[in-house]
Amino acid sequence: MIVTTTTLIEGQPVQQYLGVVTGEVIAGANLVRDIFASITDIFGGRSGKYEEVLAKAREEALAEMQDKARALGANAVIGVDIDYEVLGKAGSMLMVSCTGTAVRV
Repeated sequence: MIVTTTTLIEGQPVQQYLGVVTGEVIAGANLVRDIFASITDIFGGRSGKYEEVLAKAREEALAEMQDKARALGANAVIGVDIDYEVLGKAGSMLMVSCTGTAVRV
C-alpha cells in the first residue's frame, strides 16, 4: 500500500476516494525508562529508549490506519498527517495519531 503525505501520487491518478482513515496508539512510559531518560537529560545526549517507544508507536499507528484503508478497498492513503501528544499524569503517556484519505489509484 502506498502511504504519502502528498495529496496525489505522480503517475497514478485517484480513481476513487473512499474516506478518511485513522490510526491511534497510546504508549505508556515505564519507571526504568524514565530514570534512564533523566540521566540522559542531566548528561546530555539522546534518549534511545524513548526514541524506540516513539518509533514503535508511530509504526503501529500507521499500520492501523493502513488496515482500515484496506478494509475499505483502498490501495493507497494520501494526505497523511502524523500527530504526537503527551497525556496522563506528568506526561506519562504518549499518543501518536495518523490521519489520511483512503483512495484507489
